[in-house]
Amino acid sequence: MLQHVLEHGKPHERSAIIKKLTGQIVQMSQQKFASNVIEKCLTFGTPAERQALVDEMLGTTDENEPLQAMMKDQFANYVVQKVLETCDDQQLELILNRIKVHLNALKKYTYGKHIVARVEKLVAAGERRISFLTLHPAAA
Repeated sequence: MLQHVLEHGKPHERSAIIKKLTGQIVQMSQQKFASNVIEKCLTFGTPAERQALVDEMLGTTDENEPLQAMMKDQFANYVVQKVLETCDDQQLELILNRIKVHLNALKKYTYGKHIVARVEKLVAAGERRISFLTLHPAAA
């Protein structure tokens, strides 16, 4: 039901749901069905709503504790992957910098490996894009 409203509802309905879930994003991401709802929030929320969700996942310090726990979780790792897919370039750079610190440790966790693979793919794509823009500055 919530997923349907997030996907097909009016903007004010989506915003009301996202506002209600704010503050519980990390805990909900670690539950099978609730994690799907959080993914829909990321996909269909406004850029400002996405930013608020990402800020909550990053936590209030540079310790990365919420994000680190999410990357190792069987359900929350999919939410982190959705963040990587839906965030803007500025957010992506910040998140990748936070994740890169933990890449070696993540390789030891079954679900962390999914994040490692996604990050490596994004880094490779970013490097290709940068070299393309260097060779073709008019494309920027």
